[in-house]
Amino acid sequence: MATTEKSGLSIARVAGASLIGTTIEFFDFFIFGTAAALVFGTLFFPDLNPLAGTLASFATFGVAFAARPLGALIFGHFGDRLGRKRMLVTSLMMMGLGTFAIGLLPTYGQVGLLAPILLVLCRLLQGLALGGEWSGAVLMAVEHAPRDKRAFYGSWPQIGVPAGLVLGTGMFWLVQRLPADQVETWGWRVPFLVSSVLVAVGLYIRLRIEDSPAFKAVKSDSKEERFPAATVFRKAGGRVFLGALAVAAANIPFYMATVFALTYGTDDGVSRNTMLGAVCLASVVQMATIPLMATFCDRYGRRPVVLIGCVATVLMAFPFFWLIDTRSTAAIILAMLIALPICHALTYGPQASLLSEMFPTQLRYSGAGIAYTLGGLLFSAPVPFIATALFDEFGGSWPLSIYIVIGGLLTFVAVAVSRETREDEIDWVDEPASQAVIPPARSAGAAHVETSI
Repeated sequence: MATTEKSGLSIARVAGASLIGTTIEFFDFFIFGTAAALVFGTLFFPDLNPLAGTLASFATFGVAFAARPLGALIFGHFGDRLGRKRMLVTSLMMMGLGTFAIGLLPTYGQVGLLAPILLVLCRLLQGLALGGEWSGAVLMAVEHAPRDKRAFYGSWPQIGVPAGLVLGTGMFWLVQRLPADQVETWGWRVPFLVSSVLVAVGLYIRLRIEDSPAFKAVKSDSKEERFPAATVFRKAGGRVFLGALAVAAANIPFYMATVFALTYGTDDGVSRNTMLGAVCLASVVQMATIPLMATFCDRYGRRPVVLIGCVATVLMAFPFFWLIDTRSTAAIILAMLIALPICHALTYGPQASLLSEMFPTQLRYSGAGIAYTLGGLLFSAPVPFIATALFDEFGGSWPLSIYIVIGGLLTFVAVAVSRETREDEIDWVDEPASQAVIPPARSAGAAHVETSI
């Protein structure tokens, strides 16, 4: 079994541990989104009309994205100073605690206003945990991986998103088989309570891996930053901004398809099980296409793959809703297969390597995490809320398609002006060292570009 270049650990074991952890955390995260679309409006906001209840429920869903940048700051600080492994264990425990607590919450009918307040607090805890989870998980994979397979192994934690979505939607698909009164009384709690078992498994696996060689080198040379987050904004603020924009093309259509589309489809006369089944099937396929797209990144570079994904995202924006509007099960499945395994995989699969390689080792946990979560705050959290409001205002899907197009264009521009990092070594602290043989003049120019960004 292959080992990492600078440690005796199996890279598959390290990447697998990251994958399992992110799967569990995103399972916890997505069951909330599914519940927000299907039952939370009734259970926690019953005094509002159906539209307002759905909006309030989606707003609660978005609260976690507001907490994720704070989580990235906190976990990034300690992850860059104390190590990646400790923060991964802590984030998984926090996510498990928040999710399990949601499964025990009283509803509005039982305790009144206290119920949505407790729901928001639990969601905040989930957001803080996930803010520290993503960057730590991808760094463990990317920093352990051989240079020519960094994007591939870095994509393993990315697979945790569709895997968690499959588990979450699959669980709610089973719950939806119960009578409606049982779903609203106890059935919706089951996915949240089951997560505690998955968290225990994830903790066992994560405790058995080591920190990356790149971080160990920084630690042994005493090159840690005292305040890494502040240093990121001072020295690499431009890269944080570009990194945040680089996730728009993935995030907007993803949450449009996996959260908002559940209510859009059912309001259009499509059964909930049809929508959940289509999302689940597309996510299963995406578990294979994410690493496939990442292999193209290792072969051709990060930028070309993402740019192609942006173009594909813009082209699918209108057909996606046209297919759902047919109310045909086959057409809806086709819409999800285009949106998730193709367009989203092209833009999301490369993110782990793309964002990680933007920052030096001593700032990487903070820099990648802040960029990723800031992008989530801007381009994930508002999606269900804005999409619901747009559809109610205009009564058609065309504004939703334009919303997706905007996301694709923003990422295209951000990635187009960024530098290619495929040939860079990962363990750099000043300027990225490249193994590529290039003329000295070009090398100096590349360094100038890196500094300016």
